[in-house]
Amino acid sequence: MDAILQARMSATRLPGKVLMPALGRPILLYNIERVRRAKTIDRVIVATTENREDEKIQRLCEAEDIPVFRGSEEDVLDRIYRCMQHFGMKECAKLTADNPLIDPAVIDQVVGFYQAHAGDYDYVSNNHPPTWQDGQEVEVFRATTLETAWREATQPFQREHVTPFIWDQPERFRVGNVARSDDRWYHDYRWTLDYPEDYTFIKSVFEELYPTKPDFTTGTVMDLLRKRPDIHAINANRAGYVWYREHLDVLRTVAGSGHLRRN
Repeated sequence: MDAILQARMSATRLPGKVLMPALGRPILLYNIERVRRAKTIDRVIVATTENREDEKIQRLCEAEDIPVFRGSEEDVLDRIYRCMQHFGMKECAKLTADNPLIDPAVIDQVVGFYQAHAGDYDYVSNNHPPTWQDGQEVEVFRATTLETAWREATQPFQREHVTPFIWDQPERFRVGNVARSDDRWYHDYRWTLDYPEDYTFIKSVFEELYPTKPDFTTGTVMDLLRKRPDIHAINANRAGYVWYREHLDVLRTVAGSGHLRRN
């Protein structure tokens, strides 16, 4: 299966985050490397925007022989849909460049579940409700399913976040979730890149682990954080926050389902 990794330079809270360095190398390249390690992934395609500043992403990808597609910045649903069309995909795994600590084994678990139940699901993720560490999100869906969302989704947040039109209608789409036994990890650990302190955290993890174990797993990171609670504390105050809470008036499958941060 092909994977689409959506990435862009513009970000309100942390501009240029995906090309920020760790050990002298852009974080985006670590992200791509980790996705490529997944046994269920054949090819990684970066889907970025048509903005001039994202020419940096395109040049980097071309220099590294990584397929790249450019499309709308705000209508990410359109970007991903057209990317799938351009590369002739019938299905794909979608990930984001906000999650450079993604574990290949987690990708394999989600994609493997989808493949093991071929024909049973239109959409499978590990985030509805979330139970993994924030930053381990994987979504798998059919091109025909995304096309339906592309044609019918009208709310701006549905276009921006690509798949809520699908997973928020389980009565219409066959939705599957690969969950852990409890959601403690999700509420306690934040491994995604959105704020300056997230960058400091992720950079610290790569500096500690990558030189001796470039194929580190979620278990390796957890072991590190138990030994180095100072690293965990860098961005722990932001753990468990998701964009869903801004749209509780329209999302039907979120409130009370474990998506929201504990107070």
